[in-house]
Amino acid sequence: MEEIVATGRRKVARATVRMVEAKNGKGEITINRKPLKEYFPREALIFDVMKPLELTGYEGRFNIRVFARGGGISAQAGAVRHGIARALVKYNPELRKILKDAGYLKRDPRMVERKKYGRPKARKRFQFSKR
Repeated sequence: MEEIVATGRRKVARATVRMVEAKNGKGEITINRKPLKEYFPREALIFDVMKPLELTGYEGRFNIRVFARGGGISAQAGAVRHGIARALVKYNPELRKILKDAGYLKRDPRMVERKKYGRPKARKRFQFSKR
């Protein structure tokens, strides 16, 4: 079986996902050469990453290697989820409808708003004084 490569993105994080069918049936996921549970400290992030595999019933069927960079761990988890969903569609195009309906194929467009001049943050203003 050949390797399936897909890219996932969220905020400024990017994740390159490489999937190969697992021969041993374990289906290991490594991110930046660390096991999934070691790389993502929170259970919610691990749950988020595993969702496309659970939804399609493919958990444990693939060995997945991920190279994630940029952003924070939450954005990286979203990028990994996006990449896994895209790779699953490359592997089996029939899964597209299931993953699309769940919203895993859409890149999350939300980005950090830039800071504006004359303000302490993007939207926050200095305290107004009438006198």
